[in-house]
Amino acid sequence: MAFRSNIIREATIVPSGRSRSGGSSAATTLPAATTIWSTTMAKIPSIVWLNEPEEHDYPAAHSYLRLIYDDKAANIYVEQLKGAEVVVFYAKDIFRASGLSLLGVSNSHVNRDRKKIKAGAELSPILLVRASAIGKVVIADGYHRLCAVYSYDEDALIPCKIV
Repeated sequence: MAFRSNIIREATIVPSGRSRSGGSSAATTLPAATTIWSTTMAKIPSIVWLNEPEEHDYPAAHSYLRLIYDDKAANIYVEQLKGAEVVVFYAKDIFRASGLSLLGVSNSHVNRDRKKIKAGAELSPILLVRASAIGKVVIADGYHRLCAVYSYDEDALIPCKIV
């Protein structure tokens, strides 16, 4: 079952296929492999997401987080991410919260992820860490996937784990 991105602000994906609302958001039911898209633009390919990040996403997140935090903090964040539930946020909101610039489609990693989207391949949810001290969200893993999805639809809902 698919849902429109303009209906849900944030939802928690539960393995049983049911969903609990996150915050004051409306609830929806999502299937095992979730297809998320917006109907706000024509010819936007369906974006298919895995229910959970792939195992190799956590070491990638750890590597990046070690550049920002000490080893102990990076280890704690990665362990918290592994236990966090998947929620969804609008692509444009993640960009605004992160303060990062959008990479263009000429970036090889973004282009690779755009090809995956066109082919209907499942994307891994992104991993986020709240940096409350500076009022930002750190994209620990999934920046290129986020840019690829945003290039199709800034209102797309992006599954993520956030701590």
